[in-house]
This record gives sequence, structure tokens and C-alpha cells, in this order.
Amino acid sequence: MTLLAGALLITSCASKKDLQNCQLENKDLTSNLQNTKEQLAASNSRVSSLEEQVKELRRTNARLQQSLDKSLTNVSQNNVSIEKLVDQINESNQYIRHLVEVKSKSDSLNMVLTNNLTRSLSKEELKEVDVQVLKGVVYISLADNMLYKSGSYEINDRAAETLSKIAKIIMDYKDYDVLVEGNTDNVPISRENIRNNWDLSCLRASSVVQFLQNRYGVDPKRLTAGGRGEYNPLATNSTEVGKQRNRRTQIIITPKLDQFMDLIDKAPDADD
Repeated sequence: MTLLAGALLITSCASKKDLQNCQLENKDLTSNLQNTKEQLAASNSRVSSLEEQVKELRRTNARLQQSLDKSLTNVSQNNVSIEKLVDQINESNQYIRHLVEVKSKSDSLNMVLTNNLTRSLSKEELKEVDVQVLKGVVYISLADNMLYKSGSYEINDRAAETLSKIAKIIMDYKDYDVLVEGNTDNVPISRENIRNNWDLSCLRASSVVQFLQNRYGVDPKRLTAGGRGEYNPLATNSTEVGKQRNRRTQIIITPKLDQFMDLIDKAPDADD
């Protein structure tokens, strides 16, 4: 009996100890479970935060991609614009080179024309004939006293030889037009059929034109007669020397107008 009681006491003690151990183990497990739940909650929170960051990064990436696509489109358009501008510059450069070539050719022809004319004139004629090239145009200026009878618009015999030399030059250069321009001093004139200096300057220019046409066969389609009266003076009219310089007839030799129009037609269009 005593042995049984002792065995029960030992068994009871062992069960109590096991219970305590189980309780401690359960407490530890409960604590670990709580920690695990807290860690899981924290991990879920970080995952949610990271997911939001990923979404925001994707939205930012999409915006950047749109900006990049737009920039690439603009670059492409700019490249097209630059290429177009380069083409226009090249066309302009070609046109400029063409003008330079034309001007060079024109200048060369004008110098040859001028040299040929001055060589054909005598020393006495050169005293009363002035030949110049200005901006690609040849100006032959003749004093009135070598061309016309005093106070008249009729060509005198002395002028015939000089005009024949000028006519030969004009005939040799068929691609040039000829403007004959009369000029006077400011002294009023009043004669039958001549009302004023306008009339006198125009009549004198017309006389030279008809002389070149009728005497030397210059094509009248190339000829133009005009008068400027007293309103294009070279010098002051307050002196006799100045008046003498102003009383002149200019024969102006220029490239044909249609050649200039051809150049304009060849110009690059700025709107292309």
C-alpha cells in the first residue's frame, strides 16, 4: 500500500512537471506565433509599399517613354527641317555661283567691248567721248557739240564717223540692248517745235537712234530713245564748264531684259 502511494506521488509529480513544461513551451510557441504574425504584417506592408513604388515607377517610365517618343519625333522632324534648310542653302549657293559666273562673263564682255571701242576711237574723239563700265553696264557719253548743230537736234557731219564706230560695236554685240539718253543744261530753250529742254533732250536721243538704224542698220528692236532734260546733271550749271558737261548724250549698252528675267526664273523659290 505504501509502495502504491509512493508510485502515485511520483507519477503525480511527473505529470505536473510535464504540464509546466508544456505550458512554457506553449507560451514560447504563442510568443513566436505573435512575432511571426507581426513580421508577416510588416512584410506585407513592405510588399504593398514596394508594389506602390513599382506602380509609380511604371507610371513614370510610361511618361518618360512618351516624352522620349515625342522627343524622337521632334528630332526626326527637326532633321527633316534641317535637311530642307540645307537643300535651300545649297540651291541658294548654286544660284549665287551662277550669278557670279554670269556677272564675271558680263564683266569680261563689257571690258572687251569697252577696250574695242576705245581702241577704235582717235585721240581727238576720246577728248569728247567718255566710256565707262558701271555695275555691268557700258556708258558712252558724247558731248553735244560733237553730235548736233548748235541749239538743234540734227546730227552734224562730224558725228558720223564716231557714231559709225559705236554702231559697229553695237552690231558686234547682238545680245545687248541700247538706250540712247539725251541730257541738257538748265538754260531754257524756245524754238519752233521745241517747247523746252524735255523736248530737246528727247529729240536729240531720237535723232541718234534713227541715225544708228537708218545709216548703219542697227536693229530698231534693240534701240530705245529717251530724254531727261536738265534733271540729270553731272556738274553744277553755275559755270560754263559745268553746263558743257551736262549737255551730253549717253549711249547705254546693257544685257537684254529677257536675260535678267531668265535669271529671276532660275532663282530658288524661298517657299519650297
